[in-house]
Amino acid sequence: MVGERGAQLQQPVLILPEDTRRYIGRDAQRMNILAGKVLGETIRTTLGPKGMDKMLVDSLGDIVVTNDGVTILKEMDIEHPAAKMLVEVAKTQEDEVGDGTTTAVVLAGELLKKAEDLLDMDIHPTIISMGYRKAAKKAQEILDDIAITADDEETLLKVAMTAMTGKGSEKARKPLAELVVKAVKQVEENGEVDKDHIKIEKKEGGSADDSELVQGVIIDKERVHPGMPKEVKNAKIALLNCPLEVKETEVDAEIRITDPSQMQKFVEQEEEMIKEMVKTIVDTGANVVFCQKGIDDLAQHYLAKEGVLAVRRVKKSDMEKLSKATGGSIVTNVKDLSPDDLGEAGRVIEKKVAGEEMIYVEDCKEPKAVTILARGSTEHVVSEVERAIEDAIGVVSAVIEDKKIVAGGGAPEVELAKRLRDYAETVSGREQLAIQAFADALEIIPKTLAENAGMDSIDALVDLRTAHEESTTMGLDVFEGKVVDMLEAGVIEPYRVKKQAVQSAAEAAEMILRIDDVIAASPEEEGEGEGEGPEGMGGEMPSM
Repeated sequence: MVGERGAQLQQPVLILPEDTRRYIGRDAQRMNILAGKVLGETIRTTLGPKGMDKMLVDSLGDIVVTNDGVTILKEMDIEHPAAKMLVEVAKTQEDEVGDGTTTAVVLAGELLKKAEDLLDMDIHPTIISMGYRKAAKKAQEILDDIAITADDEETLLKVAMTAMTGKGSEKARKPLAELVVKAVKQVEENGEVDKDHIKIEKKEGGSADDSELVQGVIIDKERVHPGMPKEVKNAKIALLNCPLEVKETEVDAEIRITDPSQMQKFVEQEEEMIKEMVKTIVDTGANVVFCQKGIDDLAQHYLAKEGVLAVRRVKKSDMEKLSKATGGSIVTNVKDLSPDDLGEAGRVIEKKVAGEEMIYVEDCKEPKAVTILARGSTEHVVSEVERAIEDAIGVVSAVIEDKKIVAGGGAPEVELAKRLRDYAETVSGREQLAIQAFADALEIIPKTLAENAGMDSIDALVDLRTAHEESTTMGLDVFEGKVVDMLEAGVIEPYRVKKQAVQSAAEAAEMILRIDDVIAASPEEEGEGEGEGPEGMGGEMPSM
């Protein structure tokens, strides 16, 4: 009996299932920091006007060529959980501002790298986190201090051009920047910009210079009937969210027909219903119809006879943009359609673009939704032009909303580092070292800009530090290879880009540093190896 009890006591106690990998303490920290560093290093080479592009090929063989930070991170098949947390930083940056995604991730990676040196000095992770938090808070105050108030058209153009420099569309950045500024100013309401109201329609063919802004909406559809007019001037537009078809009965019904004439009457009745629908539309004065649902062949015929241009199965988002652009109301029942519900446009025309028919709703009076048609010689070029336009829209919107800008070219980072070092001296205890590390980490941005431009990063940094004794707006002109005043050079960025990048990089680094235990389930349980299984957490190198 005693022997049995002794044997029972010696059995190992299994809390976690087999195959579970567990990393504790320094192992967990090193592994997570390594993941962050590798991710930062991966996209570092894309930073700045002289940054290089990445070619990403997915499992289906589809290719993306880009140097847009968030696109690279979304397309990469990242498996390491700590690396995934940094991808979230890029996504937040994209949603909040639309630019600065590479900056945010590179900065987070560098903060982790500097933290590793402090961990080697036996400084507790919590102290590093607290130091980083203080530094990030102080950095926001410094940014407020060095921000310049401006939102005139020239500033907006420079901001848009800065965001596009280094992207594939750089050679056409001036005309594209002008399109973006016009578009953003057009949809601005009460000092706020809803970026969803600027539609980007892309078509390969032509060059980036051929991109155009339409004061209205482009719909990637064609007329439903060849007998309809191709062009309608002074368009009165009906927006319908109901099918122009004979309504099916709500419940299953059986109709018994005992006489062929009854069948004839039945068909005639259906035809009469369709006729009535079309008559209702035409009586309101509408000469263009956009329908979110289907349009019956018979309805198409009658609409064509009345000279109405109709389009069916228009996307919900496009219907909302049409409503914003033309001032029309979306109606869910044809019977309720009245002349007051109609939108107006100078003309609606079907044009052939790159071999496909598209409907242009243009010359709207005061459209609160506009469309930029992005062009480029190939599919990959036009996708990169689209990404550049999206970034530019984000930064121009941020400046219109905040009315604040900072110099570009690494100038704010050098100034932040300089003032944070002064601030560190006022903080006692080991947190001082963490604040200094934060200041050093910020200088990775000007360093990387210099490296990517083939300059000596140490010389560039020394020159920048010296220049900042005189002025806060001195930054790197990577084309000339020297330190110049960025405001005069026209290299400016929204205050919000820097604020968000510093904030989210610091928070992500803090979160990763505080992890001292990683428990990873076996991949089978996570759904055939998709989860954060042991493969993604290999000892030598995080899988990405």
